[in-house]
Amino acid sequence: MGGGDGRLYGRDEEQARLDGLLGAAAEGRSGVLVVRGDPGIGKSALLAYAAGRARDTYGMRVVRATGIETEAEIPFASLHLLLHPVLDRLDGLPARQADALRGAFGLRAEATDDRLLTGLATLSLLAELAADGPVLCVIDDAHWLDHDSAQALLFAARRLAAEGVVLLFGARLGHGFNPPGLPSLRLTGLDGTSAGRLLDAHAPELPRAARARTVAECAGNPLALRELPPYVDVLGGDTALPLPRRLEDAYAARVAGLSAPARRALLVAAAGDGDLAVIERVTGRAPLQEAERARLVRLRGGAGRLEFGHPLMRGAILSTAGHGELGSVHAELADALADDPDRQVWHRALAATGPDDEVADALARAAARADALGGHAGAGAALARAAALTTDPARKARRLVDAARAAADAGLPERARALLDEARPAPDDPHTLARLHALRARAAFEEGAPEQAHDLLVRGAEALAGGAEAAALLVDAARNAWQLGDPVRLRGCADRLTALALDPGDGLGPAIDAVRGAAVFLEQGPAHAVPVMRPLVAYGRTATKAPRALRINAAFVAGLIGDFEAGRRIAAEVAEECRDGGDIGWLPLAHLPLAASELYLGRFREAAATAAEGLRLAADTGQPHRGGHLHGMLAWLAAVRGDLDEARAHAARCHDHYDATGIVNSLAWAEWALALADLGRGDGAATVQRLASAQEGPARRQIHSVYAAPDWIEAAARTGDPTRAPLARFASWAEASGQPWADAVLHRCRALTEDDWGRAHTLFTTAVRLHADSGRPWEAARTRLLFGERLRRERHKTEARAHLRSAAETFERLGATPWAERARAELRATGDPGTPSGASVALDALSPQELQIVRLAATGMTNKEIGARLFLSPKTVGYHLYRAFPKLGVASRAQLAGLDLTEA
Repeated sequence: MGGGDGRLYGRDEEQARLDGLLGAAAEGRSGVLVVRGDPGIGKSALLAYAAGRARDTYGMRVVRATGIETEAEIPFASLHLLLHPVLDRLDGLPARQADALRGAFGLRAEATDDRLLTGLATLSLLAELAADGPVLCVIDDAHWLDHDSAQALLFAARRLAAEGVVLLFGARLGHGFNPPGLPSLRLTGLDGTSAGRLLDAHAPELPRAARARTVAECAGNPLALRELPPYVDVLGGDTALPLPRRLEDAYAARVAGLSAPARRALLVAAAGDGDLAVIERVTGRAPLQEAERARLVRLRGGAGRLEFGHPLMRGAILSTAGHGELGSVHAELADALADDPDRQVWHRALAATGPDDEVADALARAAARADALGGHAGAGAALARAAALTTDPARKARRLVDAARAAADAGLPERARALLDEARPAPDDPHTLARLHALRARAAFEEGAPEQAHDLLVRGAEALAGGAEAAALLVDAARNAWQLGDPVRLRGCADRLTALALDPGDGLGPAIDAVRGAAVFLEQGPAHAVPVMRPLVAYGRTATKAPRALRINAAFVAGLIGDFEAGRRIAAEVAEECRDGGDIGWLPLAHLPLAASELYLGRFREAAATAAEGLRLAADTGQPHRGGHLHGMLAWLAAVRGDLDEARAHAARCHDHYDATGIVNSLAWAEWALALADLGRGDGAATVQRLASAQEGPARRQIHSVYAAPDWIEAAARTGDPTRAPLARFASWAEASGQPWADAVLHRCRALTEDDWGRAHTLFTTAVRLHADSGRPWEAARTRLLFGERLRRERHKTEARAHLRSAAETFERLGATPWAERARAELRATGDPGTPSGASVALDALSPQELQIVRLAATGMTNKEIGARLFLSPKTVGYHLYRAFPKLGVASRAQLAGLDLTEA
């Protein structure tokens, strides 16, 4: 790709793509690109081109780092290398984010254990740098990034938008760095003409026959074209040119020509992390200068770094060292790192030739520090290495289980499974055995096998003699049974929990009560579960210091008994705590009951924004099952809007999720959403057929069968065949719940099945009155629409108009287009022109994220405060506001306070 003069050959398209990214950044638009290819194909040269263009043409600030194989297990090592030169800008970040980076880099005693907060802090720091002008961030050898650094950088990469930041990764094919959802560029070999030009520039004296052979056998690999010509005669005959393995041999041959001290210095550098001061402590300066004169390394004294001329050089040097020699080098590096215990212990571990409990204990302490920093991948690696060096079998097993837990926390399920397979707890160590089962259950659930997860958790509980730990495992097992809609498994968990006879002081009483209520729900039906579940909701409203999982459970249960205001308040409080504390990993779970409560309350735009944000966070945190539920809610909301294509697309994701996992909640949402879409387009027969089929299917025990019953009754009434079966189901639940909105809807449903006009009129009138304080505008508007339709048919046009006009205006505010159009059509049939009020036009024009940002800005929050809350950079917040202002007809954020941004 590049010649000795630094020029690039045959990469015009690739250079143009990079120039486009840099030019966009100069105008304030961010971009990301992953450059992928085989060793020597020109990734580093292309990244170097981008860095040069960024500096010289666009005046951009460039920050760079290279993944280092020997540092790949040290948490946040690569991120620290990248951001170390700009840490003086930390004070410009929100305090929690600044503390997250300081903690990750060991600059403060306390740190977050949420690895994604470090990613958000990385995004904010890059945006802070870009406040002074565009920034290019280059990460070469990204396949050697430590996992925690990679996660932080990818979190930031997926949220770049309007900061003026370009993030470039260079990664080797087949080495595990292929992040989904990011633009990529795969480099292939140069064409013959370009390969010949590069070779002529680099080796002009090469004989014609050797030139032809080199061009042919290098297959367009630029590094081979540069490095191999001197060895063509040595290879001789029919020997194939060394690609890529013998490229390292070519480097090894160059190293062999150095003095022994210089060779030793290069081995120290290859085994280290490029810290020039540390390397010089071991080798001295002179041998390194000899290697620099040979153009094998670059000594960047100002930056304190040593860089190899090409990443393959490091591998070439390490491959020539014997095990004993490499071990002694690691020991010397450990001695030189006395002021950095975590890096020191890794070199001590690499120097160990057999089991060593002293080093193992030191690694375990390093793992604990890494875990506290949110460096779970590094912690898992340290514990796995500690286990390998541990002599006692019981401690070895415990460390392997601990390593698996850390790997799971880091989002490395395959690594976690491998560690669990290696662990062999002794029969007399029930706690380790129970933890092993629990972790295997976690992996099974994440793989889409909740049945297996349930059974493993029960086995884990059985391994214990009882107590709170066993109860906690059974509560988790019950959650799996609930998601499967399996009454037998759920009843088994409830009975086992009852048999444990726990001490009330254990604090698990509310969770156990929830399990019992869930068992009643699946066995006897929703109405019978209401009195059992109601106390948990009351507990969730008042126990603000209770564990988050328990309060989120209370928010879910509030949705089962129809107390949506309580569910929204509980879930919103938990979500706010997570945002304030930077606990991003908890948010997708909190978003499930929050989005559902907003949806039920008729806050459709808020529900869409919450669900959409939850989906993004679920993807970032590796929680696909949360995503399945959120797709279901988005399908329902799209059906209300009349966006049938989007509703079907989200519903299809739910069906796929069910097919893969057997989890029925998302399936229930999808079936209800599709039925609602049928109802919205006036196909009552299709609505009845779909809901009747769902009632016979796997989701029949979900609460959706209750909440969809009014849709079934309405659809049946439209077809002229009202059925009383769903009415009885809804009536029993509504009476048990005692919710005013449920009583109002029940009166509406009874009115729809009533032939006598006088009794129907009384029922409708009562329903309208009950809706007045119910807090569910969607249901209130539907009641008025149906009442107005019946009034018009009974020739009471004047009375009908008031109800229909109110319904139409509410539907417009909610963005429920099919229902608004239906109400307007009925109005026209009464002689009213039915002109739309336009009340929802402005809000409808905003995306869910724009609506979130606008509402927060209207409260007076700054862009930085909004960004911290929504996990965006301040510049991206400003970009969304800039797009939203014209849609709202305002010119500045000061005018937002005067707008009505509510939904109904």
